[in-house]
Amino acid sequence: MQLRNSHGLSAWQLLAAGLALSNTGLAVPVEDSPRQYLLAGLDLPPKYSKKPKSPYNPDYRDPYDKAVDAVGNKLDPLPYRNGLGTSVLGPWNRERSRQSPDLVRPPSTDHGNLQNMRWSFADSHVRIEEGGWTRQTTVRELGASVELAAVNMRLDEGVIRELHWHKEAEWAYVLDGQVRVTAIDYEGGNFMDDLKKGDLWYFPSGVPHSLQGLGQNGTEFLLIFDDGNFSEESTFILSDWLAHTPKSVIAKNFNLAPEVFAHLPEKEKYIFQGSVPGSIDEEKPTGKGVKKSKYNFVHRMLEQEPHLTSGGEVRITDSKNFPISKTVAAAHVLIQPGALREMHWHPNADEWNFFIRGRARVTIFASEGSARTFDYVPGDVGIVPRNMGHFVENIGDEPIEMLEVFRADEFRDFSLFQWMGETPKKMVVDHLFQDDPENGEIFWSKVKSAEKDEVTLPDPDEEEAASGEREL
Repeated sequence: MQLRNSHGLSAWQLLAAGLALSNTGLAVPVEDSPRQYLLAGLDLPPKYSKKPKSPYNPDYRDPYDKAVDAVGNKLDPLPYRNGLGTSVLGPWNRERSRQSPDLVRPPSTDHGNLQNMRWSFADSHVRIEEGGWTRQTTVRELGASVELAAVNMRLDEGVIRELHWHKEAEWAYVLDGQVRVTAIDYEGGNFMDDLKKGDLWYFPSGVPHSLQGLGQNGTEFLLIFDDGNFSEESTFILSDWLAHTPKSVIAKNFNLAPEVFAHLPEKEKYIFQGSVPGSIDEEKPTGKGVKKSKYNFVHRMLEQEPHLTSGGEVRITDSKNFPISKTVAAAHVLIQPGALREMHWHPNADEWNFFIRGRARVTIFASEGSARTFDYVPGDVGIVPRNMGHFVENIGDEPIEMLEVFRADEFRDFSLFQWMGETPKKMVVDHLFQDDPENGEIFWSKVKSAEKDEVTLPDPDEEEAASGEREL
């Protein structure tokens, strides 16, 4: 049944008449709203459509190479750019294309043959064990990852990553849940602690240790090793060592009868279900020769006071505030929607990124006119070789949470904005605006403060002005 007013006119007739009169310039009060169109049975005008027009068509123009959130807007990227390109006729992986829209349609500024700098843990082989699993990203999976390797591991409640040590140093970030770590230091000191989400540990090369899941859901964490050639299969494991040592030697070592060792594991246990432990006070060793370590192998990264910026926040952990971590430095970064991890570079190490949440676009400048853009989603790993200029742009509708990890004792970066502001004005303007002095003044007035803003949120008015330049 149609809605009618006291004069018998339907809602559609009222709306149509009102819109017609408004087009003649008469001052007739008309509610131009989605509800009125729907009541009248009319299609919504384009201005009320929530889904944006697809940029992946021959008529789309964008001189500024703005980011496109293909995942969030459920778009199917195609190789069209500013009148160039054409459709795809052969096989096409739509989901992969959505996750990497800037590989399908690179910005016009991309050039050269920079190697791949992205890998997803979803493409890594998963080793499944009793109550847990593990997968790794090394130089074998991602050729650019030459300085660092990573392992993503999950342990249920009570499940143990057995006693072991590595040639490489081990740095770790707890992604979720709770975990107990045990170790002894170079002087034989005993160490135990319980960690939660956002906590770190660091064990130098050769330090023996173990990991065990706590709480109802156990734990999941990211391990970083200071050599890209690391392999989780090359770990020195207690049960594996004893399985390959004559029992007569083991008996002599522990001054016990060989029969005591008759039922030792025949091969490595690696990850296995253990007994649910009690508190540290209940479990800590109490033997005559036991002594407490004077070293602190853990750090509460997310309990650090963050450095607040206009578009997010940054926490840096390196040897300055986590002294034992001599070979790995890291930053935990939050980037709000629309914000940018500013254009910068790192002089002392490759940047190894892990994306915990959000969707990002990163362009890497490699000199010699070479640049390439990559997109990242949760679970992805990214590499930026040392000294290569880059940014991280939030292209989604939720904050980006990411780790920047370096094989270095200290976190260091150079800010392009700060560099411009701390360089003489004439030098800057002559470089960039020699033929455009008016915009040179505008640029200088912005950068002259030289105030570093690691995660910057652009002025919305400037963004709106740029959007208005685009032709659809």
